[in-house]
Formats: sequence, structure tokens, C-alpha cells
Amino acid sequence: MLAAVDSDVSDLDFADLDGGRHVNYYAYDPTLRRAVDRVLDGDDHAAATERLRAFGEHAGHTIADHADYVDDHGPELRTYGDHGDVVNDVRYPAELHEEARLAYESGMVADVFDAPAGRDEPLPFTHHFAMGYLLSMSDAGLYCPVSMTAGVALVLDKYGDGDVLESFLAETTSRDYDALSEGAMFLTEEQGGSDVGATETVAEPIDEPGTYELTGVKWFCSNIDAQATLALARTPDAPEGTKGLSLFVVPHELDARAGDDVDGGEGPVLNDQLYRRLKDKLGTISVPTGEVELTGATGYLVGEESRGFKYMTDMLNLERLANASASCGIIARARLEATVQAANREAFGSPIEEYPLMRQDLVDMAVDHEAATAFTFDAAATFDRRENAADEAEREDAYRLMRALVPIAKYRTGRMAVDTASYAMEVLGGNGYVNDFVTNRLLRDAQVLPIWEGTSNILSLDLLRALDREDAHEPLLERIQSHLDTATHDALADAKRVVESEYAELGAALAHLGTLDGEAAQLKAKDLADYVFDVYTASLLCEMAQRDLEDGDARTALVARRFVHTHLDAASGRGITDDDRFPLEYFDAVVKHATVDPESVTPAAPADD
Repeated sequence: MLAAVDSDVSDLDFADLDGGRHVNYYAYDPTLRRAVDRVLDGDDHAAATERLRAFGEHAGHTIADHADYVDDHGPELRTYGDHGDVVNDVRYPAELHEEARLAYESGMVADVFDAPAGRDEPLPFTHHFAMGYLLSMSDAGLYCPVSMTAGVALVLDKYGDGDVLESFLAETTSRDYDALSEGAMFLTEEQGGSDVGATETVAEPIDEPGTYELTGVKWFCSNIDAQATLALARTPDAPEGTKGLSLFVVPHELDARAGDDVDGGEGPVLNDQLYRRLKDKLGTISVPTGEVELTGATGYLVGEESRGFKYMTDMLNLERLANASASCGIIARARLEATVQAANREAFGSPIEEYPLMRQDLVDMAVDHEAATAFTFDAAATFDRRENAADEAEREDAYRLMRALVPIAKYRTGRMAVDTASYAMEVLGGNGYVNDFVTNRLLRDAQVLPIWEGTSNILSLDLLRALDREDAHEPLLERIQSHLDTATHDALADAKRVVESEYAELGAALAHLGTLDGEAAQLKAKDLADYVFDVYTASLLCEMAQRDLEDGDARTALVARRFVHTHLDAASGRGITDDDRFPLEYFDAVVKHATVDPESVTPAAPADD
């Protein structure tokens, strides 16, 4: 499902827009295009960008318009029929179905499992995350079921075996929306929360090989009526904790896929579960989230018993990157809304973008957008390297780095999305606070992103585990050094010196952390995650700036310098005494993506005596 697209836009004039919609989101987003250009090469890049431009048209027009309606008229659950029979019927507005059709039939899931037309191989997962970014600019809630569908397909592709699971894989990767089975994962239980090992749901084997009956309650179930839901449960005599959990596909409806005539041949019947209620949520209204009571529900075992949590970590890593991509999409949309407002809103006789404080805020919003997107897509590329590694050594190296980058990406971008959406609301003033304007929804949707797939504390502790168990600091530090080695242009010299100094300090901090006892180390976990993000991102922006400088554009060098200055370079007097005029001198370059001559930002060489 492709659409006509605008040509790519640079040197943005936000005064031409009435608001942050009715433009092609991919063509109008140089930040995303730069990230995609960096991590995709050759045929992958050509195929992905063609499809991203097409989907950017849908996202910026139809989906952006429908998302506001869906926010006011979301899915509704009818648990019981007129005669008290369980129906578990979730009713969706037609606008949400159209959004979903556009997303799935644009290949957001299918393209990374089956080669799209004109290709021999599927596209990398980075393509999926870029599509999710664009979707989240319009409807971050919808990206939840779409990304979970991709996650279920990933698990089934790697660990599923047999006709039953293969049929679920085919359905979750379908290009035909009417033939598609959406995915979900039901992990959370009320007594456990983030402690998945406290799962109390039990799975009893029945006569059919690989088939079990599950009993228990799942507490926070997004995409509640998905046909291909992955659920964790404990089989008889399995050990406590995560090591005793097995993984099952629990469908919404049963049919003859397992060889049983479940209903006398008259069509599918509901699985044995009760959808108690939908949660009355702050945001992400487009995805129905509820409570599910499994009452002997049929589940099909994935892989081996008691290895379910290991299998689920593949989906969890994908979901955390999807969460980060959604965060970047919300940051992009919030930034777009704020910048359009600043270009068009006049106060005291001038557009508010001309006032120094607003210029500073919009510059730093743009720099944060660049930083979050660069880090997220670097982590996504590492995820791809792990999935497509040529040998075990390459796979292990990519996995160790991924284990450090993924939790940090999810943690930091989730918080950044909340902060950016909140400030965009402030730029719009009173209008931004009311439901008639999209910043209201962006903030409500963003607020779940620090919660989904692990809270900030859980993610920071996961980073500690990665450092302890996988020695993830080794490839992490090597990658930072590699970025710095690449940054050789004189325009980056000052920023590079600061990053090199902080790189050494980070190494010392990691060494010191290894000497601490468990509780003391945990106290530093979040500070460490922040520090790694800042140093890694600064080095990454320097590397990206080097590429652009070689192509004759110094804009990314300015972004790198500003990020280093605001995140790593300790300012005396809280910066008040440094007479910094960066936002005034480089506003058009950073905010409007104007091209900058490298010579104009390169320090002059000292004169010979």
C-alpha cells in the first residue's frame, strides 16, 4: 500500500505550515533520514527509503487525522453477551482499522521477515523501527500492537517448530490485513509486576503433544484480543523463578490448526479465558489494555519447557527498541508542533522564534532529538548485526554491545519524550493544554514510555547485569573509541577533547563500580546509565559529524558541539558567565537544518611565528 510522496525537504521553513501534520513525515524529517542513511547501505537503503517515504505520507496525513478521533473514540470491550455467555468482543472504530491496515500493508512487519517485491532478502529490523518512528509521530499507541506482532514473529521464527506454530508465524507476517493475526505478550501479573519470576500462571499438558491448558491471571495485557499472544507459565514440577517458566502461544480463538475439530466444524470458538475489563488509561487509547483470566486456556508450547524466559528476551529487546523508536517519534512530532508554533505565533510584534530564550529552547530540543535518534538507531543496527551475524563470534560481540545499548536507549529516550512533549505543550500555551491540540495527547501517550518494557530503575539494573555477566563494557568502550578515532576534522577538535576526557572518566567509573558491593553498585546504576548515554552519544554525534563534514556540511558538527557543551562540559557559574551565543548564531542551522560551510565553524590555524 504505497502513496505518492513529497521530495525530501531540507532548509525547513516552519512558517509554511499551519501545524505538525499534512506533510510527509519522512520527507520532512532530516534527522530520521540521516540516521537511516548511516545504518543502512546499498540495496537495503534504497528499498527501505522508498517504503519509508511512502509510509511517511500515510503517517502525516490519514493516520495523523484518524489518531485524534481514535483518542476520543477508542476500543470498547463487551465481555458478556446478552444471555451471559462470554464473548470477549473488542470493538474498534473504523478509523483505527484503517490506520492498522495502512501500517501492516505498508510492510512494517512483513518486510523484515519476507522479502518485499523486487528483493531477494528481507529488510533489516532497523527498517521496522524507522517505520515505527513514523507511525509514532501520529499514533504511538498503535505502534504497540504492531511492534508486538513483529516480536511474536521473531520468537516464532527463531524457536517455533511444527505446523501449529508455523501457521501462527505465517499469519503474523501476512501482508494482507484481513488475513493477519496480530501479536501480544502477556507477562505482567499483579503480584509480580517487573518481577517476572513471580509468575503464578500454571500450564498443564494435555494429550495433544505440545498443547497445554493455562490457568492464571495476567494483569496488564495490551492488545488484549490478539490472536497470537505469547504468555509465560510454569509447568508441573518446574523450578521457581524465571528458570522455571515456559512460553506458549495463547490464541484469542481456537480452530482446527492443532488437528482438533474444536467446534463440530462450524468455525472457530473462543479460547477459555475471560477479558475482565479494559484499563481506563491516561493515554495510548488506540491499543486496548486489560486484564485476562486464563481459565484452562489452550496454549501451544514454544521451544522447550522451562526455557520460555530466554526466548522472551528476544522479543523484549525488540520491544525496548520499539519503545525507544516510539519515543523518538513523539519527540519529533512534539518538536515539529513547537517549532511551527514558534514560527507562526507573534508576540510583541515578532514571531516568538526570534526571541533569544525561545531560540535556545528550540535549539536544545533539536539537539536532543538528534541525540535520541542517533543513539536509538545505532542500538537498532547492533540488534540487526546480532540477528544477521555471519558467525558465532560476531553474534556474541554484537549481543554484548546490544545488552548495554538497548536498556539505555529505552530508559533515556522515554524520559526525553515526556520532557519534550511537556515543553511543546508549554510553547503552545493554553491551547497546548486542551484536548483540541495534539500536544495534549502526545504528553499523555509519552507518559507510558518510561513504564512499558521496564521502568527506569529496572533498565538501569539490567545495565549492571549486562556489565557483570556479559562484560558489556568491553565492546561499549571499544565502540566509543572507534567513534572518536573517526572524528578527525578540525571543526570537531574542541568537542572531541572534552569527550576523550569524559571517556577516560567513564572507564574509571566502570572500574570503580566493579569494586563495590551489590547495594552500593545499585545506587549508582541510573547515574551510570545516564553517563554512558551522554559519552556514547557525544562520540556518535562526532562520528556522524565527520561524515557530513566530508560531504561539505558542518551542521551535525554544530549539533555535536552543542550536545557536548550541554551534557559533558561543566560550565562555571552555571553557564551564566560564559557569554554563550550559540542559539543565536546557529538557530537556522540547527533548528531549520540549513547547510553550514565547514570553514565557517573551523577554528583558524595559529599563525607561524
